[in-house]
Amino acid sequence: MAFTTSIHTAPTLLERLVAYKNDLAERHAKNRVYRETLDELQALSSRELADLGMSPANLKSIAYEAAYMK
Repeated sequence: MAFTTSIHTAPTLLERLVAYKNDLAERHAKNRVYRETLDELQALSSRELADLGMSPANLKSIAYEAAYMK
């Protein structure tokens, strides 16, 4: 009967740094989408927002959903 063992090693420092950099880049990109979306929505008039079915009170939640709920 044969036995196999698998050895799991912890990620190296370089792998952890690369993962950290990738995570930061992804968070930055999502935050940029949030800010840009919010800025664009805030530039619209109340009339334009009403035509889109939005109110000024929920712009932040709409921008958040656009950036983080994909």
